[in-house]
Amino acid sequence: MEKMKIIFLGTGCSNPTKDRNLSSIAIRFNGEWFLFDCAEGTQRQMIKAKVSYMKIQNIFISHFHADHVLGLPGLFATMALHGRDFPVKVFGPKGVKDLIDKSLNLIGLKPNFEIKCVEAKNGVILKGNGFEVSSFPLKHEVPTRGYVFREEGKAGKFSREKALKLEIPEGPLWSKLQKGESVKIGKKSFAPEQVMDYSKGRKGKTIAVVMDTVVSENYLEEISGADILIHESSFTEKMKSRAIETKHSMVKDVAKLAERAEVGKLYLTHISPRHKENEKMENEARMVFAKSYAAKDFMEIEL
Repeated sequence: MEKMKIIFLGTGCSNPTKDRNLSSIAIRFNGEWFLFDCAEGTQRQMIKAKVSYMKIQNIFISHFHADHVLGLPGLFATMALHGRDFPVKVFGPKGVKDLIDKSLNLIGLKPNFEIKCVEAKNGVILKGNGFEVSSFPLKHEVPTRGYVFREEGKAGKFSREKALKLEIPEGPLWSKLQKGESVKIGKKSFAPEQVMDYSKGRKGKTIAVVMDTVVSENYLEEISGADILIHESSFTEKMKSRAIETKHSMVKDVAKLAERAEVGKLYLTHISPRHKENEKMENEARMVFAKSYAAKDFMEIEL
């Protein structure tokens, strides 16, 4: 199976700088790209990062502030220009359809492909081939959603030889055993343990994406155990008053949350233009959670 890949298309907030475009993240899984937020300039970042906008079928919007959505009309226009003829889904808070309809109407775009708008509610919002995406609420100035991308794990390796030796016919019964269900043939019952090697199982990888929010235990359970936590970290401790005023996160608070959630690694993003040096942000986070990293535009992570 292809490795999962994360690319930071932008890591800034409020306004772009020469080093940071506004925040957006692409995840690649099984040949498909998933886009999280679409700031102004995102499609150009995608071109530079070799992220195919024609392979994007699902877009996840955290909220409707300008620095998270202004890239959508341009992206759709480019898709239309290149002859896209299959649907794209856009997930987001309540009102996502109204946002898309108004933005397309404003620029006079009538794409020849369907844009399906889905209100992201709590729990699993999308299931696909070997993955699922769930959503949960965040606390910001406007309705905001967080997302978790989960790869489907592998329970273990099915032994064809053992199944045939036990005279279990190939077909639906094999599938049930692989799913952990016992099966019955005549008067004989067979348990999954008889044909499965659980030592060869594998836990699926998990990526949590948390954009603009006040750090809160309300979503601790959703992000717990994630291999990668990508969390907005707009301000350092020195900018505490500004963080409270704008309902954004501070680096140290994010690191504390990452430690409590027992995540594998923490990546700080959505960084204020006021903070020029990654090292200072990383050091502040690492005082609490050692595996903390300040994300940079075009940084790539493979899982």
